[in-house]
Amino acid sequence: MCPRLGDLKALEGENTRLKRLLTDAMLDNAALKDLVGKKW
Repeated sequence: MCPRLGDLKALEGENTRLKRLLTDAMLDNAALKDLVGKKW
């Protein structure tokens, strides 16, 4: 296996992990906005 291919696989894994973190943060943000927007 080419060393550069290993680097590519590692970057793809990191990219997937970061996308998941971003999605979680966006969902948290939407939930908080919804909560703040509700009248008590």
